[in-house]
Amino acid sequence: QVQVDESGGGLVQVGGSLRLSCSTSARPFGDYTVAWFRRAPGKEREFVAIFRPSGSPEYANSVKGRFTGSRDNAKYTVYLQMNSLTPEDTAVYYCAADRGYVYSRAAAMYEYWGQGTQVTVSS
Repeated sequence: QVQVDESGGGLVQVGGSLRLSCSTSARPFGDYTVAWFRRAPGKEREFVAIFRPSGSPEYANSVKGRFTGSRDNAKYTVYLQMNSLTPEDTAVYYCAADRGYVYSRAAAMYEYWGQGTQVTVSS
């Protein structure tokens, strides 16, 4: 069973920044696609960013230009740097992983999930 763990959430003011981390027991880590999703109160879970075994990361339009990320295969970790945060970014952020090059941004394509980390942006 692959374990996925998120960390780095918290409370931040509007315009602030947070960096989320996603570590996983998936091996070989470089063979896995890792993605971030979020679920805001009363809303459906939505795609945020994807980090495939090769190629550049992709981001949802709602976060493009504000969120950036990277994967460190040596540390089995994916990072999500979130800048210029707004109250609309308040959500539980989930990290998900699946083996191989996952083309889809759909949550249903990912087998392994973390418990989530809360991000709250106060105005």
